[in-house]
Amino acid sequence: MEGLGSLILFALFFYLMMRFGCGAHMVHGHGDHAEPHRPDQGMFIDPVCGKEIDSDKGYGVMHKGNLYRFCSRECLNQFDEQPMLFINKAKKEIHHES
Repeated sequence: MEGLGSLILFALFFYLMMRFGCGAHMVHGHGDHAEPHRPDQGMFIDPVCGKEIDSDKGYGVMHKGNLYRFCSRECLNQFDEQPMLFINKAKKEIHHES
């Protein structure tokens, strides 16, 4: 039983570090392919609030093979709760700009 308790404690610590600590950037991904993205400017558009984000700033998350970047943890959390709501909104905005 002592080994099981240690394993559970380690797993909890690992989860907390990956979600909120130094590993958070690894969980949410880094990369160069995304929607919406402006390759000519090296900028991403936060799908939640619409702000422009440099490709090396903010938070990012991989969703169905695409990288989305966010200006804040709050925008990232909103996206995590309902990603399709914001993806569909971003796609509509891109089509209207074209």
